[in-house]
Order: sequence, then structure tokens, then C-alpha cells
Amino acid sequence: MKQSGSNRIYSRECDPCGYSFIRVQGTSQTENHAFITMARHFRALNLPVPEIYTVSQDEMTYTQQDLGDTLLFDYIRSGRENGDWTEEQISMLEKTMRQLAHIQVEGAKGMDWSVCYPIPAFDRKSIFWDLNYFKYNFLKLTGIDFSEPELENEFEKLADALLEVPCDVFMYRDFQSRNVMIHDNEPYFIDFQGGRRGPIYYDVASFLWQAKANYPQSLREHLLEVYFDELISLHYQYQIFNVYHHLAIFVLFRTLQVLGAYGFRGLYEHKQHFIDSIPFAIKNLNELFDNEAPNGLFDRNTNLKAEFPLLYILSTELRKKCERIARPCPDAGSTLTVDILSFSFKKGLPEDPSGNGGGYIFDCRSTHNPGKYDEYKQLTGLDQPVIDFLESDGEILTFLEHVYALVDHHVERFIERGFTHLQIAFGCTGGQHRSVYSAEATAKHLRAKYPGIKLCVTHREQTNG
Repeated sequence: MKQSGSNRIYSRECDPCGYSFIRVQGTSQTENHAFITMARHFRALNLPVPEIYTVSQDEMTYTQQDLGDTLLFDYIRSGRENGDWTEEQISMLEKTMRQLAHIQVEGAKGMDWSVCYPIPAFDRKSIFWDLNYFKYNFLKLTGIDFSEPELENEFEKLADALLEVPCDVFMYRDFQSRNVMIHDNEPYFIDFQGGRRGPIYYDVASFLWQAKANYPQSLREHLLEVYFDELISLHYQYQIFNVYHHLAIFVLFRTLQVLGAYGFRGLYEHKQHFIDSIPFAIKNLNELFDNEAPNGLFDRNTNLKAEFPLLYILSTELRKKCERIARPCPDAGSTLTVDILSFSFKKGLPEDPSGNGGGYIFDCRSTHNPGKYDEYKQLTGLDQPVIDFLESDGEILTFLEHVYALVDHHVERFIERGFTHLQIAFGCTGGQHRSVYSAEATAKHLRAKYPGIKLCVTHREQTNG
């Protein structure tokens, strides 16, 4: 299944009776443990999260309920793209905000905070992780000049304001419409493995000011009413006289945090949908300062321009540079063709018809060979049993991590220099299993990361019989 911002691998599979489920292969045991433990905790409280079916002994792989394919982000497409908000969409958003209140308040009851990944609670250290993420992965990449000491002073002031709010609920942390799925006409929550004990406002800010959700201010106001009414029904006590100021502070913080993420995932890793989100986040930041606080239902005893003058200045500078910052990925309009081949060393090295004589030849023979086993001898790296063998063994995945690091750099430099051809070849003993799998996996990786390049995949020994 298509990956988004994470490195987890998802696949839809069926049991012998034909019932589908999702298999998840993670890269961190502690992260997986957090998700599995939280999901079971929430299910026991009848909260809408996927059921966990099976977990491997090392917790690196688990299976969970298949919730279908409809993300809330896609469900509200007409509203966020055209401003055409239907009654059904608004009703689903209302359900989502009510369920957020439940997972925050009820989900905190009996939660084992020690399993949270990577930390158990929202604190000053984690605040500065996110603020420095913004500074180093986004702000510095823009070339805007600023005073580091002055910015640090405003970061300290912002952290103080954030920590005024009690940390007494479950904080989802990445609560946004891409992490809500619609199943049986109800919202279900996914990807909460980064959750921890925290304040109520972070998730509200994350959801209602999600960059590309593009909620109009009137809809935000309505959904805030729904949310706070649900908190009251749950007998949760919050400081109503400071709600508006606290919310504005958390919207500011969350917007800086997501700009840091967009900088890393977009400007550094070249993932286009993160780059596309940058103008929306900068728009949110400017509207926040321009209005001094979000137009809402609560008191307006806040003035962000006065509290954070440097961040206000930076927001205006970012608006001016937005068009340059949110440039297309470096492969946009590229004329680069990448030929990816698999071959057998026994039959000689592949030729390079372009005449460049460059690129890479990777030797896959250091990895576990499925060709040694009778059940795989008649299959190739295109067949699912071979794919499952190689991926469960894991040696080929580690090997390819190093391949990707080399190849990505080469592709980017060739694009920058206007080169038109790059050859990447994978060889193994028979050109049948490991090399074929590696060629296909590398093509999939490059296709996702550099959609503007042309890819040609050839399995020499399979083509030639």
C-alpha cells in the first residue's frame, strides 16, 4: 500500500476465508509497541481505532483491522478544494471532533504512559525539539536573515505559554484528516503511536489548522463549539476564560512544527505533497498574526504580534518568499532517464547503450539466496513467495537502504547538471531472484521520490529466457 510520511510498510492481505486485514512492518520496535499497546487500550474502552489481530514475537510486524481506503482528507475533498462543504462532510467532521474529545479524556484513563514513544509527556524538551525542527529544517533553508538570540528568546516565551496548560489528557500529536479513516460511516483513528500525556489544545490546533484542509473560519468556530460541548458532557474541566489565548498559542506552535516537517520531507526529501502544503501553512501563519488571534467564540485577550514580534516579522518575510520556497521538486521537468536492470554475473555484465559507461553495478550475492530452496527455484523476484522470503529475512532490505542513499544522490546531481541517462544494475548468481527483486524495489523507490524522471526496468535473463 502507498506510503505517506512514515517508513512503515503496509500491505493488504486475506486470510483463508477471504477476510482482508492489514499487515504492518515497522522500523522501530518501541514505536510498534506504543501503537499496539495504545490500540488495545483504546479498543477496551470502545474507542474507534483498528483492532490488533496478531503481533510477531519481536513486535516488528503486526496485523490489524482493514478499515478500507477512505481517508477523511479525501472524504472532504470538495469542501477543502472548492469550498463546497456538504451536510455529510460537516456531520463527519462533527463526529470526528466529538471522538477526539473522547480519545483525549477517556483514553487517558488507565493509560500506561511509560509505553509512549519517544517520550511519555509533552514537556519543554519536546517543545524545543519541534521549534528547532522549524528553525533548522525550514527557516534556515529559506535564506531569511534573523537574530538567533532574539528567536531563542521568543522560543522560550512560547514554551512558557504552552506549558501553562495542564497536561492531563491523551495528546494524539498528529491528529489531522489524513490520520482519520471512514469505516461504516464513522471516523476511525490511526497513526497515534506518537501520542503522549499532554494538553487538550494541541490536537485541536493540529486538526482545525491542518495546512491543506482549508477549513473556513466559520466551520472552525462551529467545530470548536461541538468539541467543547463534548468536553463538558465528559465532565472535563478546562479554563474557559483563557481558552482563546491558549488556542492561538497552540496554533502558532503547531504551524511552526509542521513547517519544520514540510521542510524536511519536502525541501530535503523532495516529497512533492509536502512541498505543496508549504503555502497553506504559511497562509495559516499569516492569518493567525493578521487577525491577532483566530476569529472565534472566546475572549480575545491576546496579541501575538506584541508577544512574538520576531515571529511576526518572519511570517511576513515567509509570505514574500513563499513562491520560491514552495518550488517544485528538483526532478520536475527533468529529462533524466534511469535504466534499471537485473542480470546474472554468470552471463556477463550488462552493456550501457547510452554510451555513458557510468552508473552503478550492485552485487546482490551477499544476501540470502531463495534460489537455494526447491520451492523457489521456478519462481522469480516478481513472485510474492520470493518477495515474502526476502523481506522477512531482511538482509535485502538493509542492503537496499545503502543502495538508495547512493542512488538518490546520483539522481539529484544528474538532474541538477542536466544529464539525460543513468544506469543502475543489480546482479546475482542467476539473475532470477535477488537481482530482480532489488531492481523492482529500486524502481518503486525512485518512482515515489522523483516522479518527474523516466524509468525503464529490464530483467535481462527473464527477457532473454
